Amino acid sequence: MSADMSDVTRTKHGRPVHHWRRDLVELAALFTAVAVADAVANMIGHGPDGPALLVISAVVLCATVGFHTWWARRHNHAPPAPDDTGARPHPTGRRTGPTTAMERAGAIATESSAGATTLWRMRTTVRDEPGSLAALCTALAHGKVDILSLQAHPLAEGTVDEFLLRAPADLSAAEITRGVAQAGGSGTWIERADAHDLVDAPTRILGLATRTALDAAELPLALRQLLGRCTIRSLPAKTRPATGPRADEPTDGAPVEGALEGDGTVLRLRAPDGEVITVERPYLPFTPTEFARARALVELDTRLGPRIPRSKDVLTLAEGSSITVRRADTADVEAAKAMHERCSQRTLGMRYHGPVRDADRYLNHLLSPRFGRTLAVQTASGRLVGIGHLLWDGDETEIALLVEDDWQRRGIGSELLGRLVGLAVEAGCESVYAVTQASNTGMVAAMRGLGLPLDYQIEEGTLVITARLEATPVSSRLPYDEEERPQEQGRAHKH
Repeated sequence: MSADMSDVTRTKHGRPVHHWRRDLVELAALFTAVAVADAVANMIGHGPDGPALLVISAVVLCATVGFHTWWARRHNHAPPAPDDTGARPHPTGRRTGPTTAMERAGAIATESSAGATTLWRMRTTVRDEPGSLAALCTALAHGKVDILSLQAHPLAEGTVDEFLLRAPADLSAAEITRGVAQAGGSGTWIERADAHDLVDAPTRILGLATRTALDAAELPLALRQLLGRCTIRSLPAKTRPATGPRADEPTDGAPVEGALEGDGTVLRLRAPDGEVITVERPYLPFTPTEFARARALVELDTRLGPRIPRSKDVLTLAEGSSITVRRADTADVEAAKAMHERCSQRTLGMRYHGPVRDADRYLNHLLSPRFGRTLAVQTASGRLVGIGHLLWDGDETEIALLVEDDWQRRGIGSELLGRLVGLAVEAGCESVYAVTQASNTGMVAAMRGLGLPLDYQIEEGTLVITARLEATPVSSRLPYDEEERPQEQGRAHKH
């Protein structure tokens, strides 16, 4: 601290600071030295060995001047350079011993990447003892890796630290992982991140809670965004036979408060109507913190009960008929059954790919917000004439359409398909697929009309068309937009 303070008083705005007291002391010392020298010269000069002593004194003085000059140059008391701001750099230390792989990789990446960086999400387990996190951060710093955010997940033994990192572009994930392992990290998992991960965790969780509160169909999506890449399935509740001691006791093994299974890689939560939501993430065990967050989202959904946004759009078809497109749920089961009765056997067979008499049994599942989102098309009189489903199928998303025979080839199918794709993009889906028959030319034409990259798979007359959504802009409305808005005439075209 004293050295820093001397630097501050010695320099100011890049120029030496002169003090009058120092000049006065130096002047007084000079006069004193002259007086002493005169007295000594007078005393020695009148003695028998005076000349020799004077010569010796001159030699001593020359030696003193030489020593003073060397000492002044060594400590560099010269005025600072014009571009010197007065601040002095802190001394840089070098750690003894061989350099680590992270240091070598960071030095090479910094020289070659020229400022280009990559975002990474990383999770690693460290010992629960003082200094373990500091060692990990030091290792990342040696690799020129910037820590943007850090979350700690305490465990019974150790702590799981989750990082958002900005690293040189040429620094690979394997090099980061090796450096973390050398610093004491274990079970390290790392993947690429994007700009969405820059949002801090509390803000992101509040946003997911808001989406869940506004739409029951958002719960599986919110869980997936909260927990990362995982597989989410919803299973119906199972009860004991009526003859059992407790007929209402669930037998699926999931307690009301939820459970962690499979070495922490399977999370089971009970939903409001008794079904069990199973979340699997084999590559990365869930932490107690993640379990608590997921359970809080499910509890919020339970307290709010069934709900869907009541927004609707009024469209005018090419021939002048008006239709309304809105969200649908289990309250529309009876109207959907009535539409089934008006559809031909061929139309139902194209949609359900099985016995037509079983079509009504699927409706409770298809219209439940827990399994996806459903759009309904109704006429000005309120009759249901078309239904489109966006179904969560584990890691994948299925699209399915059904339009009543008398309303086909008026553009309703294309309108529903475009809106469902927009909902899939908003939900963060990477692709959607439709299962139909090779003879269903209307569905094939509607999928081609999306203008997206398509993959086709045909097996025994069944056609699976997959559309990739990576480059698709989000153009559909938000699920909580309550505004009812008319559309211009001719919006829905024939297909």
